[in-house]
Amino acid sequence: MKIRCGKAVAMLLAGVLCVSLLGGCGGTNSGAKANIKSVGKFETKDIDGNICTEKVFEDAELTMVNVFATWCTPCVQELPDLQKLSEEMADKGVKVVGVVMDTVDENGNSSEEGIEKAKLLQEQAQITYPMIVPDSGYMNGRLSDMQSFPETFFVDKDGNIVGKTYGGSADLAEWTKVVEKELAALQGDAK
Repeated sequence: MKIRCGKAVAMLLAGVLCVSLLGGCGGTNSGAKANIKSVGKFETKDIDGNICTEKVFEDAELTMVNVFATWCTPCVQELPDLQKLSEEMADKGVKVVGVVMDTVDENGNSSEEGIEKAKLLQEQAQITYPMIVPDSGYMNGRLSDMQSFPETFFVDKDGNIVGKTYGGSADLAEWTKVVEKELAALQGDAK
């Protein structure tokens, strides 16, 4: 009886672990955050220690906010494509901002280890777009309780959250289509 029970528990735990791993990096995350309409006012720093506020969104028609963690393989793998996207879409009024969630601990305190990892990734992928640390209010609650990475959402120049939220990573061609669709919808030209 003990052997069967032990095997059943082991199989149950293995199943739970598999489900957790499948959703851990690239699942879709929606829910309560769908009601949040704006990133609100915030003040934080980028990974280089420069002050960053909600004004980061003012100089682009549409900002793609890519929320990720340095330990997430799909997140890291898409960074070079996001850099290319930021370069290719700049003339269309689109920019990219990265939010590195593991640059703060569970209490919202700065994590030097996370910041150093983010800086290393920034250097390796030659990222020139802003990579910011979550603020204490987690962008008006928009970043709270994230369950999977990466997650991408869009913000207009007034700080309003617009369009859809995208869970999981994508390549340059896929992201280009998404950004063009979200930009067209923002401009009233949705097809």
